[in-house]
Amino acid sequence: MNSASHLVGDKQSNGTTSSPPTNLNPTPDSGSRYDKPIAAAQQDGLPIIDISPFMDPYSSHEARSTTASAINAACINYGFFYLTGHGIPTTKLDEIIDLAREFFSLPLEEKNKIKRFDAGSPEGGDGARGYQGLGENVTGGLQDMQEAIDWYRDWPADKREPGDGGPGSVKSLQGVNLWPENPEQLRPVYEEYIEKVKKVGEALVHAMGVALDLGPLQEGATQLTQDEEIFLRNCSDSFWVMRMIGYPPLTTPISGDDNIDQFSCGAHTDYGCVTLLLTDPTPSSLQVLLKDGTTWLNADPLPGAFVVNIGDMIERWTNGLWKSTKHRVIHRGERYRVSVPFFYEPNFEAWVEPLGKCVERTGGKGGYGRVWEGEVWRSFVGEG
Repeated sequence: MNSASHLVGDKQSNGTTSSPPTNLNPTPDSGSRYDKPIAAAQQDGLPIIDISPFMDPYSSHEARSTTASAINAACINYGFFYLTGHGIPTTKLDEIIDLAREFFSLPLEEKNKIKRFDAGSPEGGDGARGYQGLGENVTGGLQDMQEAIDWYRDWPADKREPGDGGPGSVKSLQGVNLWPENPEQLRPVYEEYIEKVKKVGEALVHAMGVALDLGPLQEGATQLTQDEEIFLRNCSDSFWVMRMIGYPPLTTPISGDDNIDQFSCGAHTDYGCVTLLLTDPTPSSLQVLLKDGTTWLNADPLPGAFVVNIGDMIERWTNGLWKSTKHRVIHRGERYRVSVPFFYEPNFEAWVEPLGKCVERTGGKGGYGRVWEGEVWRSFVGEG
C-alpha cells in the first residue's frame, strides 16, 4: 500500500482536502479538534483510534478509558474514524485486496457463475448472496457504477424454508454463500479473514458500550440489560455481511458538486452497527458528509487501518446521540478501485430500542422506537 505521505494534502473537486491525522485517540481534552470539529477534519482528516486495549484482555482501565473517550468524541462529531491496533497484519489485508482485484479482472462469464438471483427463484437464489454486475446495485434511485459479491453469516440449515419457485428455491436470506472457483485461494483466505474481523467488531462494540458510560457488566444480564456489554450480547451471533466491491473509473464529465449525475456508490447511511472498511490505496474516492450537512470530506485510506463508520442501528440505540453519517463513492482515478467492507451487525433475533441513558442525554424522549433486526433485513431484500 502507499505510504501515508502519498495521501497528504490531496484534493479533488468533489471533496475537501484530507490529510491523514497524526495523533492517536484524540479526546475532547486533548486540544482544539472538538472545539471546531469540521475545521479540524478539513485540516487533519478523521480521527485515528487505537482499539488494541479492547483486543487485549489484560489492558489497563486507563488505556480502555482513553480509547472509549476517543470513540465517544468521534461518534458525536463525525460518525467516522480510522481504526488501528486491530492486530490483523497489513500483509493479510493486502492479500484480501489482491484477491478481490484478481476476481474482478476475470471475464464476466466467469463471474456470473455465482450470479445473485431473487429469493424464491428456481435457480436457488435468496435475493442477497452472490455476484452483482455493473449497475445492478441501486442507491437513491440511481445505478451505482460498481460490481460486487455479497456474503452473509450462514443461515442455519435446519431453519431453511422452501421458496415459492419449486424444488431448490429458498426464502429471502436463507440461501448458501456463493464462492468463486477462481482465484482458488479466495475462499479459504476470506473465511479466515472473516473470523479475524469479527473479533475486531466484538472489541469495537464493547468499547462503544464503555464509551456511552452504561455501567459495568451486571450479574445475570440479558439481551435487554443496559450495561456496557449490551452491544456485545446483541451481536454475539452477528448477522454479519461482507461485500467485495469493484469500481471502474467513472467516465462522465465533472459538472460541479451540485450536478453529479453518476456515482460509484450514491450517498447513503449504513443500516446496522458498525462498518469496518478495507480498501486499496486509491485516494479521493470515499467521501464523508460532515455534520454541517454541506461539506464532503475525502476519507482517504491509511495503510493497515480500517475506515469505520457507525450505522442506523447504533443511531437508534443511542437515540440520535451518535448519528450515522452519509457517505458516497465517486471514483475518477486511473486505476480500477477495490474495497471490502465488513458490516458487523446485530443478531438476527435482536430487538433494538433507545437506551435509557441515551434518552436522558438527548432530552428525555425516545423518538426512535423499537425494531426487530430480522424484520428490517427482510424489508431490505424482500420476501420470496
